[in-house]
Amino acid sequence: MKFVQWSKAVIRSRISKAAAVLFVAAVGAWLGIFFSGTVRAEIGPVETGMSLRPAWSGETVVDASPLGTLTFRTHAAPLRLRITLENIDQDRARALIEDPRLADRLPTLIETDLLDGVRALVIRSLLCAGAGALLAVLMVFRRPRVALMGLLAASVALACTGALAALTFRPNSLVEPRYSGLVAAAPSLVGSAESIVTRFESYRSQLTKLVTNVSKLYDTVSTLPLYDADPKTIRVLHVSDIHINPIAWNVIRSLKDQFAVDMIIDTGDISDHGTKAENKFVDEIGRLELPYVFVRGNHDSMTTQKAVAKQKNAIVLDDKAKTVEGLNIYGLGDPRFTPDKSVPVSNEPGTLDEYARSHLPNVGEPDLIAVHDPDVAKGFSGAAPMILAGHTHDRRTTMFRSGTRMLVQGSTGGAGLRALEHAQPTPVQASVLYFDKETKRLQAWDDITLGGLGEQSVYIQRHVESDPDRMISPEPTNAPSPTGSVDGTQTPTAGSPLWHQGQSSPML
Repeated sequence: MKFVQWSKAVIRSRISKAAAVLFVAAVGAWLGIFFSGTVRAEIGPVETGMSLRPAWSGETVVDASPLGTLTFRTHAAPLRLRITLENIDQDRARALIEDPRLADRLPTLIETDLLDGVRALVIRSLLCAGAGALLAVLMVFRRPRVALMGLLAASVALACTGALAALTFRPNSLVEPRYSGLVAAAPSLVGSAESIVTRFESYRSQLTKLVTNVSKLYDTVSTLPLYDADPKTIRVLHVSDIHINPIAWNVIRSLKDQFAVDMIIDTGDISDHGTKAENKFVDEIGRLELPYVFVRGNHDSMTTQKAVAKQKNAIVLDDKAKTVEGLNIYGLGDPRFTPDKSVPVSNEPGTLDEYARSHLPNVGEPDLIAVHDPDVAKGFSGAAPMILAGHTHDRRTTMFRSGTRMLVQGSTGGAGLRALEHAQPTPVQASVLYFDKETKRLQAWDDITLGGLGEQSVYIQRHVESDPDRMISPEPTNAPSPTGSVDGTQTPTAGSPLWHQGQSSPML
């Protein structure tokens, strides 16, 4: 009995010691990687510094300071590769960009230089990690044999981490970068929509475009270039829920110029109370000088809608469709006017879904549907490949079973005065959508987020539509359609839910 107890105690002691050795070795290896320093490498005309650090999630960060940073989810291993752009050889950059013969060699040159730099960085990091593990175990346990065991364990762990990084490497991650930095530099660093539609099959072309764009930006940093207009795509700026925040107009003007958009679609709540006094705010629409498609939100009265319609470039869609810049767009205003507290409204999703279905006969075959409330959008599932909405001040995208994608926009006005109701201001959000000019299908979109109340930093996440030409199938429904249509002139019957009355009644 004593022998058994002694054996168990020995086993527990050895397990504890082994666990302690592994922990100390891991800490030493982590410190070794952390203090491994930076490897210098030339990638084409760009002089870079490369470093490898432990991280909770695998990613590659390209630091193009002072222009901003690009983050790519390139692998699943808990390592972060940071590439810092330190200098540009301007003469070599111009030669590579302008000379067709050298430009043809640029993808291979960049790929080779990058692999050489990463290889040198990995070797250096492994040596430093091994040395860190060996020294840490030796200092704690003061036994060379135990230190060698720690080194062996660290080597196995590092080999497994490296293998995981290699096996989970995603070349297509370069298609969907996340950008943070200055608004003006964003479109040029992120890349053009033409590449998404026609040339985003190979990661080699992404590397070439990134290096080329960075070289051009550094060469003309005093006058940052605008987005290169793409003749093969229709660029749509989606905004929503401005809530009479003047900051939104600054953001919209900047994004419209930098991304060279063809039109703006506003999915409602441009106003806050829908009063006549707020109509002056919408005059900014006429100064944007490009088509501004608008659908009414639940904070917009019919008075607001008429004020928007008076703008020379505004296109108000309320249960009708119109072709704008090549896209056939159907829009439907929100049936409610919630600021009027004297009129009860129905917020039940099922009721809003029925409201949408009652208008299905008027939809036709649009390329895009614009509404305010996502619950209304659900009723149009299967009626178009793409639906834009807002209302929730929380950006998200949903793919319905019918194949219809719904993109719900955040608040381009930072929720107006509501931005101050929480500990952190509501972010200012908008998106640029890229539609193929021939198929009229969404190819990709950039989600743009600014800090609350219009901070100058910007975050951009690119998304690529995985199956742009998918089939759209109407969803079957057994729900009976409500009788009659709901519009701004309807007089509700007793006992029925009351909707938009078409006037901006005073707040109670």
